[in-house]
Amino acid sequence: MNDEPAQIHDEPRGCLFALSQPPLMFFLAFIATLILVTAVHDLYRW
Repeated sequence: MNDEPAQIHDEPRGCLFALSQPPLMFFLAFIATLILVTAVHDLYRW
């Protein structure tokens, strides 16, 4: 018995796989929007 094909799927997943997950991207977009709104508010006080 050769266990080589089973080990192919056990490779560690990198950062690009994590960034491809929709919940993480929604969270990062929300945080980026808050930072952007705060920066614009500090620059242009209406």
